Amino acid sequence: MVNYNRAVFLDRDGVIVKSFVKNGKAYAPKRFKDFKIYKNSKNCIKKLNLLGFKTIVVTNQPDVGRKLISKNTLNKMHVSLKKKTDVNKIYTCIHTPEQKCKCRKPLPGMLLEAAKAYKINLKKSYMIGDRLMDILCGNKAGCKTIFI
Repeated sequence: MVNYNRAVFLDRDGVIVKSFVKNGKAYAPKRFKDFKIYKNSKNCIKKLNLLGFKTIVVTNQPDVGRKLISKNTLNKMHVSLKKKTDVNKIYTCIHTPEQKCKCRKPLPGMLLEAAKAYKINLKKSYMIGDRLMDILCGNKAGCKTIFI
């Protein structure tokens, strides 16, 4: 058994999963049939795990809070993601920005919760994302960041 003390935190949409593009703007998929995992995601996550990193998805999903997607559909997506990749854990914030929660990126709540639960050294960890809020989140948690 690998003893993880470091992790790679991964944003979901645009990093592991294809964003749904409408009018040139990227959105999280709202329907399960639109939930498509990038073909290299499985291999990349497997390599990270083999290198001794815990792989943890941290994703804002405010469309659940806005009632644009059901919790059931979101859960179905995440069950599929865990089945098709070797991702260790998925943390999700379903709050809208107006709800002022402590878990929504760019706040580091999900990373801090994971660090506590899995004894992760955040200084030895990375946050990978495709938006500024992902990078700000990683910075606030004390991780190295990678913007893609």
